Amino acid sequence: MNDDAAAAPAEPPVCSRKGCRAAARWALVWNNPKVHTPDRRKTWLACNEHREYLAGFLDLRGFLRETVPFDEFEG
Repeated sequence: MNDDAAAAPAEPPVCSRKGCRAAARWALVWNNPKVHTPDRRKTWLACNEHREYLAGFLDLRGFLRETVPFDEFEG
């Protein structure tokens, strides 16, 4: 293993919206009840600009469980 690679800082989390590279500010916690067990949770990250769009997409399908500020998210 290359020691330089191991010491490199991790990339900051970015928005899950396709093509967006903005910093994540929100965690959208969801699950698809047709596919996942009730306790299973998946997460999309959102910047301020795309939070409403991504949450709306999930909510329309009945998948959205909660929206949490990213700095408070314990996933």
